[in-house]
Amino acid sequence: MNIVLDILLLLITIVYSYLESLVKFFIPQKRKSVAGEIVLITGAGHGIGRLTAYEFAKRKSRLVLWDVNKVKKEVGDVTIVVNNAGTIYPADLLSTRDEEIIKTFEVNILGHFWITKALLPSMMKRNHGHIVTVASVCGHEVIPYLIPYCSSKFAAVGFHRALTSELQALGKTGIKTSCLCPVFVNTGFTKNPSTRLWPVLKTDEVARSLIDGILTNKKMIFVPSYINISLILAKFLPERALAAISHVQDIQFEAVVGHKTKMK
Repeated sequence: MNIVLDILLLLITIVYSYLESLVKFFIPQKRKSVAGEIVLITGAGHGIGRLTAYEFAKRKSRLVLWDVNKVKKEVGDVTIVVNNAGTIYPADLLSTRDEEIIKTFEVNILGHFWITKALLPSMMKRNHGHIVTVASVCGHEVIPYLIPYCSSKFAAVGFHRALTSELQALGKTGIKTSCLCPVFVNTGFTKNPSTRLWPVLKTDEVARSLIDGILTNKKMIFVPSYINISLILAKFLPERALAAISHVQDIQFEAVVGHKTKMK
């Protein structure tokens, strides 16, 4: 096919995609059933993981919460995996211990690799499954005193996007992917969070948004949804304007700065 036809097809695809998105905005999407699906959720003892487990339980899914060595033997092939486990150490870079940096990456991104590699083969064999990456808005923009956390969440978003692309290239269209990107969530990991522009989210509303995104096969799940608009606008604003927005947001939480805990 020559370049002119390729470009024409590209333009048609872009227009069609925008029209499709517009239709989906006004017409509720059909939700798939997860009854009987075997769902593995990491970090399910508290916070988003715990509430997500409750939401799946309401929908009669079979839950695995979490024993990595016995999963296949006791319940069979996992069809939905929610890579939710996460950790955070609020501090300036020089006050962050080396072991805390290593632990952040082990939990927040390397765990996604090992769990997905272990469970993906059975999904690929059946061309059926759903892989959920729990990231953060910090995987799209940065916050001071969270360098390891932001870096690991950028990696998690990249993992989701690359995995999505690879599954498409392999023709495994029956395996869906979703990435959850909320703003601050009141899970207790970050002490006394506050901001002027973003809400501090409750875990139950984040879990409901995640379930809704999974049931409608949504690729990127922002909570609240309007954060997506601000992230798009941020790409076109000059650096000085972004610094001014950051000042107005006035994001606050307890962090270790200069080896002393203070609100930052």
